[in-house]
Amino acid sequence: MFSVQKWKCSWSMVATVASIIVLVSVVHLFLFPVVPSLDYFSARQVQYKCVPINSSLEQSTGHVWENKPQGLNLDHRFPTDLHNGVVYRNAPWKAEIGRWLSGCDAIATEVNIVETLGGRRCKSDCSGHGVCNHELGQCRCFHGFSGEACSERLNLSCNYPGTPELPYGRWVVSICSAHCDTTRAMCFCGEGTKYPNRPVAEACGFQMNLPSEPEGAKLTDWAKADLDNIFTTNGSKPGWCNVDPAAAYDSKVLFKEECDCKYDGLWGRFCEVPVESVCINQCSGNGHCRGGFCQCYNEWYGTDCSIPSVVSPIGEWPKWLKPAHLDIPSNEVTGRLVNLNAAVEKKRPLIYVYDLPPEFNSLLLEGRHFKFECVNRIYDERNATLWTEQLYGSQMAMYESILASPHRTLNGEEADFFFVPVLDACIITRADDAPHLSLENHTGLRSSLTLEFYKKAYEHIIEKYPYWNSSAGKDHIWSFSWDEGACYAPKEIWNSMMLVHWGNTNSKHNHSTTAYWADNWDKIPSDRRGNHSCFDPAKDLVLPAWKRPDVTSLSAKLWSRPRENRKTLFYFNGNLGPAYTSGRPEATYSMGIRQKLADEFGSTPNKEGKLGKQHAEDVVVTPLRSENYHEDIANSTFCAVLPGDGWSGRMEDSILQGCIPVVIQDGIFLPYENMLNYESFAVRIREDEIPNLIKILRNINETEIEFKLTNVQKIWQRFLYRDSILLEAERQQTGFGQVEDWAVEFLQQSDDDVFTTFLQVLHYKLHNDPWRLELAHLKKDYGLPPECLIRIK
Repeated sequence: MFSVQKWKCSWSMVATVASIIVLVSVVHLFLFPVVPSLDYFSARQVQYKCVPINSSLEQSTGHVWENKPQGLNLDHRFPTDLHNGVVYRNAPWKAEIGRWLSGCDAIATEVNIVETLGGRRCKSDCSGHGVCNHELGQCRCFHGFSGEACSERLNLSCNYPGTPELPYGRWVVSICSAHCDTTRAMCFCGEGTKYPNRPVAEACGFQMNLPSEPEGAKLTDWAKADLDNIFTTNGSKPGWCNVDPAAAYDSKVLFKEECDCKYDGLWGRFCEVPVESVCINQCSGNGHCRGGFCQCYNEWYGTDCSIPSVVSPIGEWPKWLKPAHLDIPSNEVTGRLVNLNAAVEKKRPLIYVYDLPPEFNSLLLEGRHFKFECVNRIYDERNATLWTEQLYGSQMAMYESILASPHRTLNGEEADFFFVPVLDACIITRADDAPHLSLENHTGLRSSLTLEFYKKAYEHIIEKYPYWNSSAGKDHIWSFSWDEGACYAPKEIWNSMMLVHWGNTNSKHNHSTTAYWADNWDKIPSDRRGNHSCFDPAKDLVLPAWKRPDVTSLSAKLWSRPRENRKTLFYFNGNLGPAYTSGRPEATYSMGIRQKLADEFGSTPNKEGKLGKQHAEDVVVTPLRSENYHEDIANSTFCAVLPGDGWSGRMEDSILQGCIPVVIQDGIFLPYENMLNYESFAVRIREDEIPNLIKILRNINETEIEFKLTNVQKIWQRFLYRDSILLEAERQQTGFGQVEDWAVEFLQQSDDDVFTTFLQVLHYKLHNDPWRLELAHLKKDYGLPPECLIRIK
């Protein structure tokens, strides 16, 4: 790679040299074509099995197929199962969807796409405080910097304005009695201490009051700083900022127990070990991860530094841009190399990913105060991957997979879908992090704050890009990961496709169902939210929640445990509400469903010492978390799928351990439920049928049980984010030479995962949404025979 700054030459010379490099690279590509690697990690790219067809498909409801041959019997060609599902790649789909995928998805061929690499420059090269988006010629500024050239320094205070009663202001996660780094609103020990870069996170810097009752928790007094202790050099006092780690580990000095190493990029009890921070795709190897924001190397850009500019070495281009035939247009007036066109072959659907300003993604990662928040992994002292239990980590996993996918395109004119990467999991978890996030402007409602972020992202893309208006946003995709899903989506984006975990159609539960007031959206006025539902099955998709890669469960093959070993008829382990010790106090928690289940079948005594009215030996309904939770599910035939504060991860727990899910939540869709044929592998029970639940399950015959169990065992990988996990495995091997147990285990799996299923859904939608025909999208080359393309009657 060469740098304009280092060469100090004119742009005309740069263009000439770049042209030579490109031409040499083209010759190299022709003589030695770049092909996908077949190394250890090539298993991530699961190939479809092509099943050629010699005739076209039958009409679907409301449409006819062009050149439809006479006498084609689809029912015979793609038969349904016992519950009217059509199986494609081991999964039972709704009949019409399964037939189209069986006949068309499998035979999709590659089409020629011209990808344009940007060459626009940014003012002052962003002053060293940001990354240049070479498509738009705009700077993406690091935390604490702003302006056209990132030359303006922001002052992001850690504290709210003080008062005599609260000299450090009212509580906020960033509250700081020591040194505030105002570029990030994060608190550190600061100059004059032995360890100035050691975090003083939240309660660390303030006095602690003893509990008012025995065994109670200490309470932090946010009005009284604890400077004498955290700054002490007296080994007999509980210090922090001057405590030597070796001395503390040897118990030679005291340290304040409330202090902790919560910030990302640091490890050890005293934050003494610098480690990798978490960034999107870890900057694709083309940049440095600075606390969550990718500081890209020269001439790379994008949230994950995956987009090359015109002068990036072709040999280092990402796999989704190879192999390529190149064309070098230039500006005839200035002689500058402005854009570079690369012709590549790709399969549809093609997804364009907006490179949004970092306030919607990178800054949310860079400024977080707790390293576990909203990410699916962190790194330990060996820089080995530690997977988190964050159910919301699915949003990051999906984003990373899209960015690294061969279905990604930089050509918005050819794109079939447009992904808008707003990380609402980080917005919600960080809502109380610091004053600059302005939660107080939303009366404490995290739902209202999040809506504002999505509205601003919408305003940005309609101002900077031409793609929204052509479809009124119908071909755009937004991700809403939080408990209430897209319920609080701004009205302006509701035409789009929503990726959610909470598929509430509001047909029965037609208001905010969360028991946590800060996420309630009922009070958001209709002029901001509109009057839409939370989920529209005709356009939206429910995705599985993130589940930590569990090597033990995978190696034990819990998902394949046979029927005869599943001795428990029905199983549920989780919070059962106020009737139980440590239960959620709100009567509205779980919309009352868990409480009703416990009233009937509770297998653990409640506060009054009572079991459920219909308690049975082979029925487990308990709030006591099992030490062998996954084993218990794998030993059960039916497992409850109930809401929590909105969605919960119980569907994933059931499927991944091979248990038949029993869904009890009226009008609320589960993962893929509008696409897959749930009757083939699950049981739905109405909320008013809860008293008859066990009777209903005992009446299901063995043939039906075996049929459902078999289907669960076939689709379980569709609830795993395997693609994202293998991307991380490849990064670990390339960067550190590490191959962890989880990587080996996941490489042995090969069936379709969450991301592959998502692509199959998009492919079906691409060819079966009538509104696309009105936009003449079918004039494009779709890599399919005409009979796979619908025509409106």
